[in-house]
Amino acid sequence: MADELEQTAQHAEESETLTAAEGTLAVEAAADPEIAVAGEAVGGDAVAADAETAAPVNENFKWYIIHAYSGFERKVKESLQSRVAAYHLEDKVGRIEIPTEPTTEMRNGKKYTIDRVFLPGYVFVEMALDNDMWHVVKNTPRVTGFLQTGDQPNALSEEEVNAMLNRADVTKEKPKLKLKFTKGEQVRITDGPFNNFNGAVDDVNEDKQTLKVMVSIFGRPTPTEVSFANVEKSEE
Repeated sequence: MADELEQTAQHAEESETLTAAEGTLAVEAAADPEIAVAGEAVGGDAVAADAETAAPVNENFKWYIIHAYSGFERKVKESLQSRVAAYHLEDKVGRIEIPTEPTTEMRNGKKYTIDRVFLPGYVFVEMALDNDMWHVVKNTPRVTGFLQTGDQPNALSEEEVNAMLNRADVTKEKPKLKLKFTKGEQVRITDGPFNNFNGAVDDVNEDKQTLKVMVSIFGRPTPTEVSFANVEKSEE
């Protein structure tokens, strides 16, 4: 009988020890989802699923176009971001975009590629527009208002905005030179087989960004096609 009581007590003690151990693991698992209890991951896939849905996209976000002073688009973007942060309205604003395209300019005979604003005076803002956001935007320095019909700002879809902004993606492949040439103008070729030759412009192809230049070879005018990037305006 004494042996049976002792075995019963021992089993009870082991059960309490296991229960306590499981409780400790459960507490640790709450702090560390990687801990497993009884061969099953505590919080594993469920926590991962919760993490994926922890930051849902604001369903009220729509795109709006803001009118700004031409040449101050980037300043407006910076000012608007600062004001949104100051008023703790970050959850109501998504992306702020300025339509730009890469443009190559010639300066002192060297080529420089810059991002040029191709829709001056416009800033695209993705936001959940309400009375607070309306006042924050309207009172941003150098902002003159919304693109709107009547009293309501026009909301644009993602597709409509992409159609306008994607112009920048297309032009990144072939930056356009911000140069103007006229027929009869004197230029100097800076690259290719006619490097350092001077000649007169005979034709300008804006689409292909090329010129037909008449150069003198053995005393005879000879036409040659060159890229805008391979000529510079002659100082003579």
